Amino acid sequence: MISLQEGLTLLFGAAAVVEDLRWRTISNWTTGGAMVAGIVYHAATGGWSGLGSSLLGLTVGFCGFLIFYLKGGMGGGDIKLMAGLGSLLGGAAASGMAVLFAAGVGGLLACAVLAFRWLRTLLRRRKAVESPFIPYAPAIAAGAWLTLLAG
Repeated sequence: MISLQEGLTLLFGAAAVVEDLRWRTISNWTTGGAMVAGIVYHAATGGWSGLGSSLLGLTVGFCGFLIFYLKGGMGGGDIKLMAGLGSLLGGAAASGMAVLFAAGVGGLLACAVLAFRWLRTLLRRRKAVESPFIPYAPAIAAGAWLTLLAG
């Protein structure tokens, strides 16, 4: 049986993945919903300490990929998603672990996408025009889910 925290993390992560793959954007409803759900959950289960833990997780999640956003390599929805899932995970350690897992999964995902694009271009024998961006919500959601499994 999964806990409410795990269920919410799975739900918001899956919603973000669907949005990012389908529309190449993550809605504020999803990211804001994850933030609010994390804050309410931790405040309800841990009082002021839980509230602080959730806000700390939110902050670590937000700051984890902030440099990539500022340099133009990541969208604002990705940063807000990591903050929302950090809020649900609660605490600096869990949120930081999720950032590291997301970075690792994202690196593997980028390698796979680039290899697939190269192979497809090779088989077509012409240059394909593709977006240079890779949806990152799957990596962020996987990072949060792996953190739940590790915890």
